[in-house]
Amino acid sequence: SLILGRNCIALLKCFLMCVSAQVHGQHCIWYGECGNSPKVPEKKLNCNYTGPPIPLPDQEGQDLLQVREHAPLQPLVCCSRRFILLLFLCVRCPACFFNFMTLFCELTCSPRQSDFLNSTQFSAFNKSKTNVDEVTYYISQTFANAMYNACSDVQAPSTNVKALSLLCGRDASQCTPKNWITYMFDINNGQVPFAIDPIFSDVPTAGMTPMSNVTFNCTQSLDDGSGPCSCQDCSEACGPTPVAPSVLPPWTILGLDAMTVIMWCSYIAFLLIFFGVVLGAWCYRKRMVTSEYGPILDSNQPHSINSGGTDFVGDATCCETLGERFENCLRVLFSSWGSLCVRHPLTVILTSVVLVSICSAGLTYMRITTNPVELWSSPSSRARQEKDYFDQHFGPFFRTEQLIITTPVNASFVFSPTSGPDIHFSSILNITLLHQVLDLQTAITNLTAEYKGETVTLKDICLSPLAPYNDNCTILSVLNYYQNSHEVLNHEIADEFYVYFDYHTHFLYCASSPTALDDTSPLHDACMGTFGGPVFPWLALGGYEGTAYNNATALVITFPVNNYLNDTDKIGKALAWEKVFIDFVKNYDNPNLTISFSTERSIEDEINRESNSDVTTIVISYVIMFVYISLALGHINSFWTVLVDSKISLGIAGILIVLSSVACSLGIFSYIGIPLTLIVIEVIPFLVLAVGVDNIFIIVQTYQRDERMPEEELHQQIGRILGEVAPSMFLSSFSETVAFFLGALSSMPAVRTFSLFAGLAVFIDFLLQISCFVSLLGLDIKRQEANRPDILCCVKLSEGQQGKSEGCLFHFFKKLYAPFILKDWVRPLVVAVFVGMLSFSIAVVNKVEIGLDQRLSMPDDSYVLDYFGNLSEYLHTGAPVYFVVEDGHDYKTSEGQNAVCGGVGCNNNSLVQQIYTASLLNNFTKINNVPSSWLDDYFDWVKPQSSCCRYYNTTGAFCNASVVDKTCVHCRPMTTSGKQRPNGTEFMRFLPMFLSDNPNIKCGKGGHAAYSTAVDLIENNTDVGATYFMSYHSILKTSSDFIDALKMARELTDNITQAIGPQDKTYSVFPYSVFYVFYEQYLTIIYDTAFNLGMSLAAIFVVSTVLLGFELWSAVLVSFTIAMILVNMFGVMWLWNISLNAVSLVNLVMCCGISVEFCSHIVRAFSVSTRSSRVDRAEEALAHMGSSVFSGITLTKFGGILILALSKSQIFQIFYFRMYLSIVLLGAAHGLIFLPVLLSYAGPSVNKAKIMAARNRFVGTEREQLIY
Repeated sequence: SLILGRNCIALLKCFLMCVSAQVHGQHCIWYGECGNSPKVPEKKLNCNYTGPPIPLPDQEGQDLLQVREHAPLQPLVCCSRRFILLLFLCVRCPACFFNFMTLFCELTCSPRQSDFLNSTQFSAFNKSKTNVDEVTYYISQTFANAMYNACSDVQAPSTNVKALSLLCGRDASQCTPKNWITYMFDINNGQVPFAIDPIFSDVPTAGMTPMSNVTFNCTQSLDDGSGPCSCQDCSEACGPTPVAPSVLPPWTILGLDAMTVIMWCSYIAFLLIFFGVVLGAWCYRKRMVTSEYGPILDSNQPHSINSGGTDFVGDATCCETLGERFENCLRVLFSSWGSLCVRHPLTVILTSVVLVSICSAGLTYMRITTNPVELWSSPSSRARQEKDYFDQHFGPFFRTEQLIITTPVNASFVFSPTSGPDIHFSSILNITLLHQVLDLQTAITNLTAEYKGETVTLKDICLSPLAPYNDNCTILSVLNYYQNSHEVLNHEIADEFYVYFDYHTHFLYCASSPTALDDTSPLHDACMGTFGGPVFPWLALGGYEGTAYNNATALVITFPVNNYLNDTDKIGKALAWEKVFIDFVKNYDNPNLTISFSTERSIEDEINRESNSDVTTIVISYVIMFVYISLALGHINSFWTVLVDSKISLGIAGILIVLSSVACSLGIFSYIGIPLTLIVIEVIPFLVLAVGVDNIFIIVQTYQRDERMPEEELHQQIGRILGEVAPSMFLSSFSETVAFFLGALSSMPAVRTFSLFAGLAVFIDFLLQISCFVSLLGLDIKRQEANRPDILCCVKLSEGQQGKSEGCLFHFFKKLYAPFILKDWVRPLVVAVFVGMLSFSIAVVNKVEIGLDQRLSMPDDSYVLDYFGNLSEYLHTGAPVYFVVEDGHDYKTSEGQNAVCGGVGCNNNSLVQQIYTASLLNNFTKINNVPSSWLDDYFDWVKPQSSCCRYYNTTGAFCNASVVDKTCVHCRPMTTSGKQRPNGTEFMRFLPMFLSDNPNIKCGKGGHAAYSTAVDLIENNTDVGATYFMSYHSILKTSSDFIDALKMARELTDNITQAIGPQDKTYSVFPYSVFYVFYEQYLTIIYDTAFNLGMSLAAIFVVSTVLLGFELWSAVLVSFTIAMILVNMFGVMWLWNISLNAVSLVNLVMCCGISVEFCSHIVRAFSVSTRSSRVDRAEEALAHMGSSVFSGITLTKFGGILILALSKSQIFQIFYFRMYLSIVLLGAAHGLIFLPVLLSYAGPSVNKAKIMAARNRFVGTEREQLIY
C-alpha cells in the first residue's frame, strides 16, 4: 500500500483521474498481486503483466466509480479493486491531494503505464507468474515541482508541523521535489515493497514519455467543486507575507537620548537663572545694607513684626487665625492627655496591655500566604479570572518536573549514512551516554514516596492521556523515540560494510516525524512515545541551531504530573513524590552527566528555605537597632551618673511598644480573615520601627532639652512637652496612615495587604506612644529624679547633683551643622546639587526595567539557579499557550466552523488562521507554532474517505479503525453530501467518538490523546461548550519577553474575538499560559506605581495642610520634597539595577511614609518658629528637630541595614538592603540638607497669629524672651 498508508482517504478520486487520463493503445506492466516482498514481507509484489488494461472484476469496484458523472461503465485499469481500496491519504489541501494521488494513480493503475513505467528486474513467483521487483518511473520535472509547490505549506494540525516533515524523511525545510519523491520510492524506507527508480525529465528519455498529467495550484479550485486550499496550507492564498511592525526607534536629539538632552538643558537653564537671581539678590542687599536674610539690627525692642503691640492681631489673616486656633486645640488636647497619662501611669499601662493582648490574640487565626498566585495576582484580575475559567473547564495546568542534562565529556562523532553526506552528532547523543540517561530516567520512574501511610509511585500521579487503555506515563524525552528501552536503543541492521538502520537513523527520522507509528525501516520501530503521543524534538532537545537536532548539546526530560483543584490528598501525593524526586536527583552522581532540574514545588520550597535562612540576618539587624535605641535614648550628664541617666529600660519599652503595634495590626486583620504575606512580615517591622523610634527620640530628647518652669509639676511639664511635639507626631503618623490606607486601593494583592497592615500598625504605634510610652516616660523620670539606677530601680543611690546639659549631637546640629548648611554661599550649592540629582533621576526614570528576574527570588546556593540558567541557554520553545473559546460559540453550523477552523473553506480571519499568521512573526508575536486544531482533525477523521470514523451497524457504538469486523461501517456515505463537513446533530453524533478514539497504525487522527481535555462537551454530549487550541510561545528569557508575550497574545485574541463573535456576543476568546497570572501585573505596573504614589502624596498634602494649621504652602513644600525623594529613588533603582515590580513598589510606598518622618517634623518646627527671618527659622528648626530625626531614624536604621548586605538571599540584597539604604540616605539628605535650604529660600511667611499666641502664652514667664 506504499507510504500512502500513513494516513487515510479513499482512492475514488484517484481512480477517476486515471480513467479520465485513459489513452487507448498502451499496455500495462503489471496486474494483481504475487509473492511477498523480500524487503517488506508483509507487503505483496505485483505480478508481471504486459497485456492491455482490464475492466474492474466486480460490481463493487464499478459502483465506486458511478459517483462521478460521465464515468465509463466498464473502466479499463492495470490494478485490481483490492489495490485501489488500499490506497488512501489524508490531505487537507485538495490541490495537493489531487497532484499527490495523480503520481501514485498513474504508477499503480494507469491504463497507459507502458508510456512512463519500465520494469527492470523480475523474480519467479510460480510456474505461470513472475514478480516485478524493480521499475523505473519517468516523471516530468514540471509535474514534480508543481506537486511539491502545492503541498509545501500543508499543515498536520495535531502535530503543529508541516505534512512534508512526515512524508519526506527529513524536516520540511530541507525537502525538495526530487528528494521527496525519491524518499517515498526508496525501498529502504520500509513502506515500498519493490524498488522504484524515479527519473525526472521534461522531454522523452530512453524511448519513454515522462508522466506529465495536469496539476492544480493550491490557489485553484478543482473540477469536482473542491475549493482552493486555505491560507494556512497555501502561502500563496494568503497574499503578501505579513511583516512585523517596525520597532519605534529610540527618541533621540542630535543622536543622544532625548530625555537626557532635555534634562541637561533644563538643568543648565535652571542654574543660570537661579545663580543669576541669587547674585542679583546679593548685590541688592549690599546696596540696601539689610535684607530679610540678613541679621536683625541690634535692638532691645521686639522685632518689627511684633511692633505695635495690640495692633498685631489685626495683621493676622483669617487662615492664620484659624490655623493658630486649630493648633492650639491640638496643643491643649495633647497637653491634657499627657498630664493624665503621667498622673495615672498604671491605669494607662494596664489598659494598654489588655487592649494589646486582645488585639494580638488574633494571631491565633493568622494565615500566611505562600501561594505565588495568591500573592501576586488579584482574584478580580483578568489573568486570575481566565485561569479560574481554564481550571474549571479543562482542569489545572499540569505540574512539571523537568531535567536538563548536558555532558562535560567530548564524545561527539560523525555518522555516515548509506546515502547523503556525513552527519555530525553531538556528545550528548552518544549511545553510551544515552544508555546512562535512560538508566537515570528509569530510576526516576521507579521512585516511590510515602503519603499518609500509602506508597506513591509516578504512575499514581503522572499524566496518562490514553488512560485507561494505556496507563503509561507521559515522559517528554528523546529516549521515548526508543520506547524507553535499552533493547530498542540497540536496534541495528548492518553488514560488514554499512550500518543501514540503527539509533542514528531512527533519531533522524523521529526528529522530523515525531508522530510516526513506524520509522519505515525493516525494524518498524515507532516514534510515538509509549504514552501514545508524540515527543517533539524542540521539547526534548536543546542547544542546537535551526532544525539541526543532531547538534543538540542538551537533553530535556519532562515528567508532566496531574494537578488538581481543591483535592489536598492528591496534591499531597504529588508533593510527596516530588520531594523524593528532588532528594534523588540532588544525590545522583554521574561524572559523565551534568544535571540541572526543577519541580513544581521547587520555587516555593526554595523561597521558604530562603526565608528561614534569613531569619538570623533579620534578627541580628533588629538586635543592632534595639541595642542602639536602648543606649542612645539616655543622656549621660557625667560618668558618675551613668547608671541613673541611662534609659535602657525605657528604650526596651519603646521597642516593645513598636512590636506591640505590629502584633496588634496583624492580630486585628487576622480576626477579619485577611492573610499575611512574607512581605508584610519582613517589611512592616522595619517601617514601624523607623516611624516609632523617631517619635520616641523626639519625645525623650525634647524633654532632655527642656527646663521645668517654676511651680510646674512633672505631669504638667510632660503634658506641655507632649502638647508641643505630639501635633508633629500626629502630623507624620496620620499622614502615613492615610497614605497607606489609600495605597490599599491598589489591585496588586502584595501592595494592598502591605498597605492595610502598615497603615493600622503606624496608627496604633502612635496611640501607644502618646499613652503608654508617655506614662513609662513619667515613671522613668521619677526614677531618675529619685537617683535610682536604670533597670535596678529598687536600689537608691546617694544623692548627687542633678543637672542638664545639651547633648553632643544637639550641640553639633545647633552650633556647627545648621549654621554651616545655611551659610549664604553653601545654600546655592545645595540647591544646585539636589536639582542636579533630580534632573538626572527624571532623565532615567523611563529606563528603569520592569519585571522580576525569577533567579533573584532564589538563594545564592539554590539548585534552581542552575536550572534557570540552562533554561535560558538551551531551551528552544517557551511555555504552552492555550487559545480558549468560551462557552457560547456554535460549532454545529458552517458559519461557526468557518470562523474557527484552518482548512479548506475556512475564513481567512478564522481563529486558527490568525494564530498561524501570528506564528510567522514569532519574534514579534512570541507565538512559535501553528495551533493544534481539534476541529480540523475532526473533519479529517470523520470524512467518508477515511478509515477512522466507523460504527457497529448493529448497536451504533464506535468501532476503532484497528477492529476487523464486517458489521463496522463508515460513519458517512461516499456521496457528495457525505464528503461535506458534518453539521447539526451529525456533528455532535460523531464528535464524542473522535474524542475517545486512540491513535493507531490505521488511523493516526484519533483525538483521545491530543484533544480529550480540549473540548468541553455539555448538555449530555449534545453541544460543545468551552474549547481550546494549543500552541507554544517562542523561547522567553527576560521579564520583558514574558510581558510582551502576554501583551501580544491578548492583542491577538481581541482581534479573534472581533472576527468570530456575533454582534451580541456573550463569549470571547482569551489566551492562557501558566505565567500570565504572575506577569499581568507588569502590564499596569507603571499605572499602579503612579496611582499608589500619587494617592500617597495627595493624602500627605491634605493631612499636612490641615495639621500644619491650614498652611497650604508648607504642605506643598512637604509634598514636593517627598516627591523629589521618590523620583531620586528611581534614579538609584536605575543605577543599582533594581527593577520595578510589586516588591519594589511596596518599598516605594514605604519610602513615601518614611520620608514624611524626615520632612514633616522639620517643616512644622519651621512653621511654629517665632524667629524673624526664614534663615533663622530654618536654622532653629534644623537644630531642634534635625538631631532627633538624625538619631531617631538615620542612625537607627543605618546599622540594621548594613547587616542585610550579608544575607544569602539575592532578593534581600537587592530589594531590601539596596532600597532601604537608599531610602534612609536619600530621606536624610533631603530632610536634613535640602529641605532647610528650601525653607530658607521659599518657606512660608511667619504666622502672625501663632507669634501673638506664643507671646501671650509666655507673658510673665522666663520664656517670654525666647520669642523675641
